[in-house]
Amino acid sequence: MLLRLEQVAVPGRLLPLTAALAAGQLLHIAGPNGAGKSTLLSAIAGLQPAQGSVMLDGRPLAQWSGRALAGVRGWLPQQQAALSPMPVWHYLRLHLRSAGAQAETRLSTLLHRLQLHDKLTRSLSQLSGGEWQRVRLAAVCAQVDPQINAQGRLLILDEPFSALDIAQQKAADDLLAELCAAGIGVIASSHDLNHSLQQADRVWLMGQGQLIAQGTAAEVLTPQRLSPLYQVTFRQLVLEGHRLLTVLP
Repeated sequence: MLLRLEQVAVPGRLLPLTAALAAGQLLHIAGPNGAGKSTLLSAIAGLQPAQGSVMLDGRPLAQWSGRALAGVRGWLPQQQAALSPMPVWHYLRLHLRSAGAQAETRLSTLLHRLQLHDKLTRSLSQLSGGEWQRVRLAAVCAQVDPQINAQGRLLILDEPFSALDIAQQKAADDLLAELCAAGIGVIASSHDLNHSLQQADRVWLMGQGQLIAQGTAAEVLTPQRLSPLYQVTFRQLVLEGHRLLTVLP
């Protein structure tokens, strides 16, 4: 198992929870605002002190040095100011673990897929919100991409799809699917329940700092679980063979 959590807790913010993630899985963490999603992701990333045990690749997270951890896992926080005047290309290269023709080719592919190939000389402080989000996403994907970094294992994303339009979200979905197919475990928080229902292999559903349910997206994201959690009435439809969640007026 790539990642194991045993009774992980943050006093006052996160109740003890136990869960696991396998290599190659795409996991979404869902739940209302204040559910503890960001706190949990920060703890998994090694940036939030927590009780209990987080095991990454069979090794306690506390035993990883910062440099070694950055070599195996990428971390995209929910908010990060782009205050530096450095150009986009410089920021991206700070995340590369190797150089060479293969790394350059793969990075070029990532940039084209996320519509960033014409933004390389622009200053970070001159980017729009959506452009900055795509630059950050390209950087952390490149950090763990097996074609660039053979040591990459885990990608942790807090609200990665915010500020992205539909086409950009589709491109990001495709990139994450490729990483999972290459054996990278991906954890992402999301407020879009239908997106999680369609894309995630597994879902952890959270509320008021605790893990309420875990399993496949179809098992977890049901009206019976969601309605009391969000305090609105959900119903589930099937459209062209796909499940769809809606909220009753």
